[in-house]
Amino acid sequence: MVNRMRHNRSQRGSTRSHHALKGIALTKCPDCNNPVMRHQACSNCGKYRGKVIINLEKKAKVTKKATKKTEKKA
Repeated sequence: MVNRMRHNRSQRGSTRSHHALKGIALTKCPDCNNPVMRHQACSNCGKYRGKVIINLEKKAKVTKKATKKTEKKA
């Protein structure tokens, strides 16, 4: 069966004009000036809105212990 009301290329393109992907909106961290995604804690200093949310020193110790355990097993 043939489409009765077929859209040509220009109509199809204008319909899909708003389907393009948008870039990631980045802002600068006020403390360390690294690029940060909006509404997320900074991965460099661990702060969000001036407060420490992620304790990076503690996180580094935990990962160090985990890697030592896996090296001993291997």
